[in-house]
Amino acid sequence: MHSLSSTSPLPSSQSEQTRHEYASAVHPVSRPHDPSTKRIVLSPHQSSFRLCKVQTCIERILPELLHRHLVRFMSLPGSRRETSLSSSIMQIWTRPLDCPIRSLVVLFATWKLLLLLIAVLSPGSGYDTSASLFSPSAAEGRQLPPPIQYILGKLTRWDAIYFVKVADRGYVFEQEWAFGWGFTSLISLCAAALEKAGTPHYDDLEGLIAVVIAHTAHLLSVPVLFRLTSAVFAEPSAWLAFTAASLHIISPAGLFLSAPYAESSCALLSFIGCLLFTKSLGGNGPVTASHDVLVLLSGVFFGIAATFRSNGILNGLLLLEEALRTLWSLKHGVRVSSFRRLIATGLGGLCVAVGFLLPQYIAYTEYCGNSGINTRTWCKRTLPSIYTFVQDHYWRCGLFRYWTFSNLPLFLLATPMFAILVISGLWALKILPGESVQNPNNSKNVHKSTQGPVLQVIRNLAVSQLMLVLLTSTTAHVQIITRISSAYPVWLWYVASSCREGKALLVGRIVKFMVVYSVIQGGLFASFLPPA
Repeated sequence: MHSLSSTSPLPSSQSEQTRHEYASAVHPVSRPHDPSTKRIVLSPHQSSFRLCKVQTCIERILPELLHRHLVRFMSLPGSRRETSLSSSIMQIWTRPLDCPIRSLVVLFATWKLLLLLIAVLSPGSGYDTSASLFSPSAAEGRQLPPPIQYILGKLTRWDAIYFVKVADRGYVFEQEWAFGWGFTSLISLCAAALEKAGTPHYDDLEGLIAVVIAHTAHLLSVPVLFRLTSAVFAEPSAWLAFTAASLHIISPAGLFLSAPYAESSCALLSFIGCLLFTKSLGGNGPVTASHDVLVLLSGVFFGIAATFRSNGILNGLLLLEEALRTLWSLKHGVRVSSFRRLIATGLGGLCVAVGFLLPQYIAYTEYCGNSGINTRTWCKRTLPSIYTFVQDHYWRCGLFRYWTFSNLPLFLLATPMFAILVISGLWALKILPGESVQNPNNSKNVHKSTQGPVLQVIRNLAVSQLMLVLLTSTTAHVQIITRISSAYPVWLWYVASSCREGKALLVGRIVKFMVVYSVIQGGLFASFLPPA
């Protein structure tokens, strides 16, 4: 199993070989120079029109530029040079695998600044001004600086309004229970901790905390995914882990991973859980008690992820198969290690179930536990789930309820992501034991990827991903697939491993789709326009 020390700079001999391998990973397509992209000419009209023109230019030009620079970012020409400040900066961009985590942080910061710029330049308040509801107009408390208020106003759109408002004053209305209890509780906890530490309460403080949490979780999920990829694919080239992490940064979730949404936190918790579970398998060595502790901890993180987003419960498939596999091994005789493993896996699965059911139990005690009030209809159901009720009653989610002609454009928008998820899921299911992931354009240099029981991790995550596609396409608002898919690594591995001869064009198209969708969707989101 690959050590976590893979993030350190490569030895010179290995580094040179890896550069040669990675330089052929992606082939940028040469395009004729377009002189119209040299400069942007703004119309000298009203301010909102000027902002609209700037945003339009950004959405037309930057996707192409980002695609080109991302391809260059993932290449490794040249050799080591002087270690001055300027050369160190250039090294991050031209030889990212020398310091992969630092390079990923630079890419992350660049991408986030671009999305923030698009949000800030998005014109107007949109067709819905309810974002102002979370910020009382009356001077009830201290006000954050106007620039921060403006940015928060651009990021607190759509569901983010519910997250921020619930974090501020708790769950008041029934329909608010559709929004992750774990995320709102974390925001409230951070706000309370700041006030207890002596920080004065500011209006919009919960919104600022939520944005910080979203950015922090997305940033932390990048190195975790890097290490997860290194752990799953034994003896990998650094290019696979680095490319997968880079793709996660420019995820089509876009601004949703920066706004007060639970997606980035769910992705971080899911990746940590998957990493712990992979480490708990013990590689080719014996499974010890410490490995059983890891499988229990993975269940804890999966359970917390389920409190942030309900689809986090799909991570429990890893623990379910491990429990069944351990039970099957007992037919050969009861051993202490197998029995201990079964208990640890069962407790981990219980943590996942608790994470999914705890918010619903809290709502049940509030709405159904008091016999002195009229109970809601869902309280009398065999399975009294407030989550399924509010999704159906308030948000029109249910089997084929979204399948209407008016929603056809949203299905078309979601089709590329659905296709990527399905194709990558089937690709993972077809991986055979001992099969290798081949380096791009280098058939002689292969790296074993499916040694030992780690294959079950890839296959289980693929099944979870395919189940997500099935559930989202039939019971949910289909356009959310671009953001909730950010917590599933299989499709990132598929795209990263496709950087080989004959598939460079496919990878280029996928990257271009991710960038274009994120840029356009970010501008629409900040202007309070669909899709969301």
